[in-house]
Amino acid sequence: MKAALSAQFDKMRLVLHRGLNGPQALAFLPALALAAFWLGGETFLIGVALGLPAIILLTGNFSVPNTSANETAAFSDVVNSITANKMADASLSQARAVSLASACILVEVDGLDEIAQRGGDSAAESMRDLTLNRLRNTLRRDDRAVRMSDSRFLILLAPSIRLDLEALLQLATRLQTSVEEPASLESSMRYLSASIGFCGSPRLPDEATGTQMLEATQVALNEAIKNGPSAIRAWSENMRAAHKEQQNLRTEVDRALANGQIQPWFQPQICTSTGNISGVEALARWIHPERGIVPPAQFLRVLEDAGRMERLGEVILQHSLTALRSWDQAGLDIPRVSVNFSDSELREPNLVQKIQWELDRFGLTPPRLGIEVLETVIAGSPEGIVARNIVQLGELGCHIDLDDFGTGHASITALRKFKVHRLKIDRSFVTRVDRDEDQHRMLAAVLGMADRLGLETLAEGVESVGEHALLSQLGCDHVQGFGIARPMPADQLVDWTKEHASRIEGAQRLGRGAS
Repeated sequence: MKAALSAQFDKMRLVLHRGLNGPQALAFLPALALAAFWLGGETFLIGVALGLPAIILLTGNFSVPNTSANETAAFSDVVNSITANKMADASLSQARAVSLASACILVEVDGLDEIAQRGGDSAAESMRDLTLNRLRNTLRRDDRAVRMSDSRFLILLAPSIRLDLEALLQLATRLQTSVEEPASLESSMRYLSASIGFCGSPRLPDEATGTQMLEATQVALNEAIKNGPSAIRAWSENMRAAHKEQQNLRTEVDRALANGQIQPWFQPQICTSTGNISGVEALARWIHPERGIVPPAQFLRVLEDAGRMERLGEVILQHSLTALRSWDQAGLDIPRVSVNFSDSELREPNLVQKIQWELDRFGLTPPRLGIEVLETVIAGSPEGIVARNIVQLGELGCHIDLDDFGTGHASITALRKFKVHRLKIDRSFVTRVDRDEDQHRMLAAVLGMADRLGLETLAEGVESVGEHALLSQLGCDHVQGFGIARPMPADQLVDWTKEHASRIEGAQRLGRGAS
């Protein structure tokens, strides 16, 4: 009973401390004094005018319950994950001691790398300090903000009565606005963007720890980053299930790569002038023994987080060259197999020598291999190892495809410098092109530019006969998409190729008969 009364007293002291300390107390003083004068005359006026400041002074001198005040004060502006967990545990314990709520917020800042590239590490560090100060200026006096890494900031809110979803969302929006405010640094304007994830203690089980609150916040932040830039996400039980699924996939992905569960399926590419197969694209598929086909969007992110994209590239390349050689032996006419290369793979110093060795091992010439590179990679890597590898692969004789063209900012100069052979026009330009006049004009402009630059074109995401026909009329060289064929295993492609060849031959005979 005594402990319960003590807790209630501590809670009341904390509420008074929060409500009567700070600028909001000054706002109430004139109104209360005027009301006192109306109700009780000069005596009440004098009592309120003298009594309220006294209460403010007393509550300001109260020792606010804080079970870890000394420990929290010892934390520096930059903390590691162990210290962050200790801070979260202390924050949640302090709030529960007085039956109030706490919350954890993580802020991931984008744009610091670009600032470091242009202005050096000192400029980036100045922006980090400015960002931390902006966050602290947006928070209350007893809230805590520290840096966890070069681009991530941790915020722990002091015990509060009202920390529901709406209040936290409003605070997150204010924090984001403060971070993204343009900053003048070294005579130039700097711009950052912020992704934010948060979790309030009311959303957690009663037995949850501060460490678990921080983990939940990290899950919310990952979701915000995935939907960014400048996204805000609150933790929910649905996220817990999705996060657990991702963790399970992460534990299985290495085994899947080793035992052949992840391998390429192949999607045909068709020449619009002849109808023949001009190549195939290798697309990674995970055939799970229990889950079935795992969507690429799920496991590719897991592989990237686990740093296994290079190993995936090796597996896909070896399977693709094996399939291409087997198709040659079966008498199929498939000129080329195209393989996607991630940014991390293109940074590998020995990439060109490795690909040359693999081609020699399978007895294939370099033009039989297509190297698909995202436009965003070329736009972001004008110099350095990525640029050298792409140029040298082109000089080796490999076919360089610029993937998702239209979604990045690659310059015409970059197209010539990187010896790009073909533009793969993103599906966003292709969808409904036979029914949307604006799409029609935009696509015609892209095709006209490619023709004048002497570049081949391939339209991705072709899903209807109308789109296929119009692309042919506009002069697009190749098409690919579900309207042609879905990705399929190597052995199924053998049967599909033979059936397609028969259809083309039948159409040619029909055409000769009609003439």
